[in-house]
Amino acid sequence: MNLKRLIRRILPAFCAGCGLVATAAQTPTGTGHLVGERIAEFVPAGYDPAFSPSLILKEEPARTGELPATWELRPTFTTDGGANVATISLPGDVSLYGGGEVTGPLLRNGCAIKLWNTDTPMYRVDEGSRLYQSHPWVMGVRPDGTSFGVIFDAFAKAELSTDDKEIRYTSYGAPFRVYVFERETPQQVLETLGQLTGTISMPALWTLGYHQCRFSYYPDARVREIADNFRKRDIPCDVIWFDIHYMDGYRIFTIDDELFPDPKGLNDYLHQNGFKSVFMIDPGVKVDPDYFVYKSGVENDVFVKDAYRNEYHGDVWPGSCAFPDFTRPEVREWWGRLYGPFMANGIDGIWNDMNEPAVFNVPTGTMPESNIHLGGGNLPTGNHRLYHNAFGRLMVEASYKGMLAANPDKRPFVLSRANLLGGQRYAAMWTGDNGATDEQMRLSIPMSVTMGLSGQPFNGPDIGGFMENTTPELFGQWIGFGAFFPFSRGHACDYTNDKEPWVFGPEVERESRMAIQRRYRLIPYYYTLFHRAHETGLPVMAPTFFADITDPALRGEQETFLIGDDLLVIPSIARNPSLPKGIWETLSLVKGDTKGKYQAELKVRGGSIIPVGAVVENLTQNVFDPLTLVVCLDEDGNADGSLYWDAGDGWEFRDGEYTLIDFTATTDAKGRTTVGVKDKKGNYPFDLSKVNVELLKNGKVKKASGDLTKGISLR
Repeated sequence: MNLKRLIRRILPAFCAGCGLVATAAQTPTGTGHLVGERIAEFVPAGYDPAFSPSLILKEEPARTGELPATWELRPTFTTDGGANVATISLPGDVSLYGGGEVTGPLLRNGCAIKLWNTDTPMYRVDEGSRLYQSHPWVMGVRPDGTSFGVIFDAFAKAELSTDDKEIRYTSYGAPFRVYVFERETPQQVLETLGQLTGTISMPALWTLGYHQCRFSYYPDARVREIADNFRKRDIPCDVIWFDIHYMDGYRIFTIDDELFPDPKGLNDYLHQNGFKSVFMIDPGVKVDPDYFVYKSGVENDVFVKDAYRNEYHGDVWPGSCAFPDFTRPEVREWWGRLYGPFMANGIDGIWNDMNEPAVFNVPTGTMPESNIHLGGGNLPTGNHRLYHNAFGRLMVEASYKGMLAANPDKRPFVLSRANLLGGQRYAAMWTGDNGATDEQMRLSIPMSVTMGLSGQPFNGPDIGGFMENTTPELFGQWIGFGAFFPFSRGHACDYTNDKEPWVFGPEVERESRMAIQRRYRLIPYYYTLFHRAHETGLPVMAPTFFADITDPALRGEQETFLIGDDLLVIPSIARNPSLPKGIWETLSLVKGDTKGKYQAELKVRGGSIIPVGAVVENLTQNVFDPLTLVVCLDEDGNADGSLYWDAGDGWEFRDGEYTLIDFTATTDAKGRTTVGVKDKKGNYPFDLSKVNVELLKNGKVKKASGDLTKGISLR
């Protein structure tokens, strides 16, 4: 390699890291071309893939054509001190959304965030302007509903601001590409986002149930007590979570043999009672020469180095810790191999926490930006300023693949606190350490909706609030609508009050049971939506304006939300929501739910058919006892819907072992409605000979039963 080429390769990364960018480095707009149908790639002068590889895109896009002269949204690339900047001017009136995990309103016009993954209890760091995950992404919706998406393909430290005139992305890294795509609807934009960045892996059925967590449940007798109470009190639940107190001195991949002398036996007990278990694994490895993980890490030289190439140590829960350098492929493989013996204890899922990464004994809360990551594969050697936002993303990739290798016949479930746009391919997420306040309860709705608008459909908050004590009123209100989040988990911090549904008294216990039972009746609908999310990238929990993308009154609505296209959730806490026009009939799923003090009101869209099941205590039981189709007709007396189902785990669905049924309802001139099967695909057996139909019309419910393959009629 000649000297000029060497300088050209080294200088951009060096300057981005140290802030030394000369005025001469100012760039014009750069070049643009198409990489798909109405998908444009813009490349700034000075861009070098060796220094700006993508961890966001699923695969490298191929050039497909020239950019049309009429292309409207074109980024301008400039430099500002040590930063590379992309600015997109916005012509006309545009509603902006996205940005990933953010506080504040659903409508993002006039908002600014910092993309620097941060441990931020109750979202207090920098007044909530930076959280645990980074999603350099914006979606715009015009008054007529036509929409566009913008991906800033960078993961270095950055800032993102949006106002009515422009979108501005400032990256403290090397020059980066920008992708802009145009679509007819925001839904199509999200599908394209899924095509480019990947979609979630199809989740196992059990992950859609209700989850119960605390920091922490111990000893093993306490875990059994929690599980037994759910069953004794007839409150559905599928998962018990294990926070860090299960470990031996907070050493990851170990189990305290005094608190949990028989972990395999405990997990067997949970499985026998219809529960799954999820165990936490942090990235910090305790510095202890007698500890097998640290010893192996030293022998394989896997840990992040400081600026002087010494093994970096920082304090986390175990004390002094070393951190795997996940930028290296061989380190990710090393990490993945640790899961085999650990999962052999009967563990079902993994929780990757503290992976911003969080470090306790420094003012910044994380490792120094000058730390060195060696990279490998297509990733260059770089400092922590470059790789900080990618640390959690690379960790969950390693965890997912390690779990898959340990249990190849099961679908891995990983929950992560830190991640990056595109990381939805490997992990679900929750919105971090929120608080037990009315403000953060209300904030949980736009936060989760925004995550769905940013490519991550499998998400939700800590119901009831993680930090501080929770009142009965707050828990009742929160579980009343929190039961409908895609990821539905109650959680509590150490030294706060117990937050299981029954501890708040008989009224809240009754309301919690009702809310969770309503979710479980909707599991067939949720599973269908999760399969759609896996296939397309569309959200499970969507903004209310998706019901009518041209209604300006709905653009900022954030007190209510949609589940899929057809179910509107109106929480009891909604003060003055803007609701979509048209036919929306009230849905009752459990006796008395429409009169419950804390229950969200559920509305079914006219023209839809929603598949619901029976109330079960866990998802190992038969949900279809029986299958019920809830029908709400449109103005013409028609409706349609679908149901996806498979074995609930494993990968046979890829080989046709699934069923996908399209339902239809039509009404004749005499007012008789007939519900039947429009189409059926897949080889997974499914009995349609005994199906219930509930027709919602004018506030009343008409019921019928029969063989759906022959059609079921109602008047």
